[in-house]
Amino acid sequence: MNNYNSEAKGRFGETAAYKEYAEKTANYTNDKWQDVTNGLMKIFNKFTESMNNGNTADSTEAQALVKDLQTYITENYYTCQKEILAGLGQMYVSDERFKMSIDKNGDGTAEFVSKAIEIYCK
Repeated sequence: MNNYNSEAKGRFGETAAYKEYAEKTANYTNDKWQDVTNGLMKIFNKFTESMNNGNTADSTEAQALVKDLQTYITENYYTCQKEILAGLGQMYVSDERFKMSIDKNGDGTAEFVSKAIEIYCK
């Protein structure tokens, strides 16, 4: 986690979103971090379920899950505006670490989430 935090600070440390993130998470305990991470993974698991149920990235269900993801990020990390969300969607497939983590829910989940976010943000 420290490596990810250092990398994020190096890339985004001067942004308002990063400053909000630093303030919001400053007092997170290890248990709180675990709860927040588990909550995020539950949302990705719902994307997997949606995909496995035959929904497409533009389906009402997938689009509602993108909104849930955006709200969750805003509540627990930083204000997740559409521009930021679009960037996250791209990162979920371009950064192998994120892709592998999200795809633990099921192969193709990262791609499905990325496409759903892309549609949502247009």
